[in-house]
Amino acid sequence: MDATYIQLGRGFILDRKAIRAWMMYDWANSAFATTMLAAVLPIFYFEVAGKGLEDDLAASYWGYTQSIALILVAIMAPLLGAIADLSGSKLKFLRIFASLGILASALFVFVGEGDYLLASILMIVGMIGFSGGNTFYDSMLTDLVPIDQRDMVSSKGFTMGYVGGGILLAVDLLMIEQPSLFGLDNGLQGTYAAFISVAVWWFIFSRPIFRRVAPFMPKPLVQHKLREYTTAGTKRIIRTLRSIKHYPELFKYLIAFWLFSDGINTVIAMATIYGKTIGIQTTDLITALLITQFVGIPFTLLFGKIAVKLGSKKSLYISLSIYVGIVMLGYFMQNATHFYLLAIMVGMVQGGSQAIARSIFSRLVPQTQSAEFFGFLSVSSKFSSSFGPFVFAVVAQITGSARYGILALLLFFIGGILMLTTVSLAKGEREAVELDVPVMKG
Repeated sequence: MDATYIQLGRGFILDRKAIRAWMMYDWANSAFATTMLAAVLPIFYFEVAGKGLEDDLAASYWGYTQSIALILVAIMAPLLGAIADLSGSKLKFLRIFASLGILASALFVFVGEGDYLLASILMIVGMIGFSGGNTFYDSMLTDLVPIDQRDMVSSKGFTMGYVGGGILLAVDLLMIEQPSLFGLDNGLQGTYAAFISVAVWWFIFSRPIFRRVAPFMPKPLVQHKLREYTTAGTKRIIRTLRSIKHYPELFKYLIAFWLFSDGINTVIAMATIYGKTIGIQTTDLITALLITQFVGIPFTLLFGKIAVKLGSKKSLYISLSIYVGIVMLGYFMQNATHFYLLAIMVGMVQGGSQAIARSIFSRLVPQTQSAEFFGFLSVSSKFSSSFGPFVFAVVAQITGSARYGILALLLFFIGGILMLTTVSLAKGEREAVELDVPVMKG
């Protein structure tokens, strides 16, 4: 259809350009997820910033860094989410946090050999920008897309992220492995150039969401001072905590989400540095993760279609079951071939599982309090997700082997699957709509 606007039920006006702009932000910030979080930075931390540390100790420090970052994001997220709902300023907060992540990425050019403390601090700041911004980005799904299309739109957003992150990671890999093609002297300069590329990429491709989405964001009826927003936001946090008991299906889903999301995030954060500890070469590690990106493109869309055909829960069961196999393979992994196989399996399920999980949550929360509840999801999941890297780090440090840290992740995936079996999505959707009506009328 040529029409830009399409009137839908329940008051939605679907704007294709706004939705494409929303998805483009996944393209933009996935540069941080791939190059900084998953591929290049963990290796840089191991080989340069952590130079002089024992191998397993460097991996443990990286795990502790992830945990600290997630806890700090968790402390900030619910208040910001509540304030964003009241002030109609989701885009404003997204811009602030994106800028923080962009700046931290660029500043990694000042990290040298043995500067693991500086690297950890910058990584924490970058994670706050990346994860904090996603609180507001994710919550926009309820403002832009009707409930029956969220599985597919959410999946397409993750697919855009895979494409964008994959393209930049391919360029970064070329700069590191063939630095002379870019006028660079060596791979280390290529690595620093990769950090700069993340900042530039994130900045440029986040422009569309700030231009196109603003007209569709809820506007406040009355303007208040920041202090008043903060006070009101704090009260809403307390109210959200108290109101969770009125959404029993949402609460059960949250428990499941905390568990399996912790496992997924830990696999993403720790896979590369774990591979480095068992002797896999840098080229193989980054190439395998590049494969993950492009395998993820069709499979993320596939899981969106599976969710439409079989239902969201069944598609989530499939992806989480594959993650159990990934953890087992990770424990027994011996060489680069095994890592490539693991990377392919992760690519098959990573985007699909996260997209479907995000979509399910959006269906279980009251629409008028979406940022508040997504803020609560962020704080709770970040607190819970800090346990994964922490468990990995502690187990690796105590046993002297990162393999046991990987094996411990089975608890998160199996526990999440078991808890998910207790959730009724149909009942949860009814609860979200029925309890949202008084708020909307008020």
